[in-house]
Amino acid sequence: MNKHDETTGPPDAQQITLRGPAELADALPYLMGFHPNDSVVMVALHGGRGRFGGRLRLGIPHEPEEWGPVADQLAQCLVVGSERRESRPDAIIVFLCQDPAEGESASQTMERLRPLAQRLRTACGALDVPVLEALCISDGRYWSYCCPDDRCCPPEGNPLALPGTTVMAAAAAYAGVQVRGSLRDMEARLMPGESAAAQEQERALDSAGAVLVSRILDVEGRGEVAAETLALARDLMERLRKAPAAGSAGSAGTDGGDDGLIAPHEAAAVILGLQDRETRDRAAEWMEGGEAETALRLWHVLARRCVGPYVEHAAAPLALAGWVSWSTGDEAGARVALGLALRADPHYTFAQLLHQACNQGLDPETLRRCLRGERVRRDGQGSDSPSQDPGGRHPERAGHRRTARTPAGRRKRKPVDRSAAGAVSRPGPAAGRGRAGDTRRLGSRGAGSRD
Repeated sequence: MNKHDETTGPPDAQQITLRGPAELADALPYLMGFHPNDSVVMVALHGGRGRFGGRLRLGIPHEPEEWGPVADQLAQCLVVGSERRESRPDAIIVFLCQDPAEGESASQTMERLRPLAQRLRTACGALDVPVLEALCISDGRYWSYCCPDDRCCPPEGNPLALPGTTVMAAAAAYAGVQVRGSLRDMEARLMPGESAAAQEQERALDSAGAVLVSRILDVEGRGEVAAETLALARDLMERLRKAPAAGSAGSAGTDGGDDGLIAPHEAAAVILGLQDRETRDRAAEWMEGGEAETALRLWHVLARRCVGPYVEHAAAPLALAGWVSWSTGDEAGARVALGLALRADPHYTFAQLLHQACNQGLDPETLRRCLRGERVRRDGQGSDSPSQDPGGRHPERAGHRRTARTPAGRRKRKPVDRSAAGAVSRPGPAAGRGRAGDTRRLGSRGAGSRD
């Protein structure tokens, strides 16, 4: 077993020293805020004692052919992001978390993922940053890919510590830090289910699209739809505010109650309206205080209402949920929501940029200042709708043409590898691609942008 110490927190804060793979494996849920599953997690270490720094999470690609490029991108992203945030990492820890597939043992899962671990170690080494430890966590056991000694790291692995019995668990309890279940559970609360209610919601989206599309394609109608969308969203937030959540926003115990407060036609109108990026950007201003709490509950409800062929429409409310979570200090919730936004639409620029910034540990206050300034400027002009030129378009985007697209299930499209939806976390050109000609559908035959 490789013996090394890692500490949590900055030098001026209380530090917890972790010794060896067992304590590292136990610490992972506290580092992320949830139990990652089907995930690659990379954590930067700084200084001689290995203080934890930035971290990245990505769904494990299903195809081994993707492992090499993904490893290179993840290593580059973590190193560059750490340099921008504070300093170049002195080392990196890698976690591969995946439960066994059907008919597979945990040991076989570990062996199947070994080439991915080696790819990650090689990619980090090529950047002159060593991988201090690489662990596989599967079915309640862990293995070290860096330790060749069977006496401490046997082929059958070592069992994880019992929950709540380690130094990290004690420190987290003392600090009030909670682990909110598994990643799979958190994602499920933001995704639509199959039910009669889902069918009713799909019909409402069809009906709303038939009415709204013609209005949005009209010069004056587009501004009217934007104003109506924002006004309805505020009304729904007020309705949610008057029915306080029993727990935190988005928790399993409050989802059903919030869903029952919003009718299918109301959800449909706001979902379709948010496909317009200017309307979405206005909604992003609801990011602080009590306004943020109710906005987050609304975005969660709307994400769950993007059913059937409207699954890509969820990128907008999920990105807004990720932004509000990040703005209010919930990085774990932000990463989950933004990851799902990019699973719905891997090219959604707003979510790409937010996820990259969140992963790099940037301060959301910079964006908050911009949005506050935009609200002050608009209030000073006495305008309650998105800034428009005489033709009804945003002055900076007056030449941006919006063309129609149909819902995902009703048009031919290139297949999307859902394992690549983790491009959220992937570095490189993904977040900076120019997409001036890209468009996003609204309703059955609507228009909008992918930004």
